[in-house]
Amino acid sequence: MKYIKKLIAPIIVAVIIVIYFVFILTITVLQSMPIPGKILAVIIPLALIGIIIFVLIERIKEIRSGEYDDLSKY
Repeated sequence: MKYIKKLIAPIIVAVIIVIYFVFILTITVLQSMPIPGKILAVIIPLALIGIIIFVLIERIKEIRSGEYDDLSKY
C-alpha cells in the first residue's frame, strides 16, 4: 500500500482528460452536422478515451511492480 501516493496523479490526470473528451462527445452529439462527420467526431474521442484508460492501467501495473519512475529507463 506504499504506492497509493504514486497512483493519485496518474488517476487524477486520466479522469480530467476523460471528462474533457466526454464533454466534447456531448457537444458533438448535440451539434447539427452531417452523419459521416458526426460519426468521425464521435469515434476519435472514444478511441482516445480507450487509449487513456489503457495507458492508465499500464501505469498502475508499473507502479505496483515497483517501477515508480518511467524516466529511469532512458
